[in-house]
Amino acid sequence: MVIRVIVADDQAVVRTAFSSLLDTQEDIEVVGEARDGEEAVRVVAELRPDVALLDIRMPRLGGIDAAREIVTASGGATKALMLTTFGLDEYVYDALTAGASGFLLKDATFPELLHAVRVVADGHALLAPEITGRLIAEFTRQRVSAPPVRSVEGLTAREAEVLVLIAQGLSNADIAARLTITDHTVKTHINRLFAKMGLRDRAQAVILAYELGLVVAGTRAG
Repeated sequence: MVIRVIVADDQAVVRTAFSSLLDTQEDIEVVGEARDGEEAVRVVAELRPDVALLDIRMPRLGGIDAAREIVTASGGATKALMLTTFGLDEYVYDALTAGASGFLLKDATFPELLHAVRVVADGHALLAPEITGRLIAEFTRQRVSAPPVRSVEGLTAREAEVLVLIAQGLSNADIAARLTITDHTVKTHINRLFAKMGLRDRAQAVILAYELGLVVAGTRAG
C-alpha cells in the first residue's frame, strides 16, 4: 500500500526538501504541495491524501486551523502531521485539540521523517517522549485548563492506569511490560478506554489525561 502525502509549507526550500526525500521511498508518494493553509485545505479536498504534512506557521491560514478543517472534512481519513520546532511550545495543545496526529521537528533526520509519516498513516499518534511529551509538558505549565467536561468515573482502575501510561509516552509494548499483561490485553483496555471517553487516538488521550490532572506537567514514566 502506497502512502499518499501532501506537503504544506510557505518556504519553498522546505517543501522541496521534504517532498524529494519522501519520494525516494517505494511505499510513499507525494501527490501535492501547498504554500499556505488555505491551499492545503483545497489540495487535500481534491486529492484525498493519507497524510498532510503541515507547517504550524503559514500565511492566510495557519497549520492548526488547516489541520482542524482537513481532519473534520475528511472524517479523519487524512491525518495531520505538524511541522514544528521546540520554539513553538505554545501551539502544541491547540494542534492536538485540532486533530493533529503528531509532530515532526523541522530539523528531523531522514529516518525520523519516514517513521513519522508511516506511523501517522497507520492510524497511530506520533507521541515520542522526546518530541511531544516535552512540548506538552512545557505548555501545560503555563496553561490554566478549563474545568474538565469529563471524569474518569466510568473507567475501571486498570483503564485509568493505562490512560496515565499513554500520557507518559509509553507504547503498547511498554505498557504490557509495566503492567505484566499481554499486548492483546493492553489493546483491549485501550479500545474500551477510547470508546468510553470518546477518544479518537492517543493524542486525544494525552490531552484528556492532562486536563483531568491524572498527569502532572513535567512528569516522566518511571
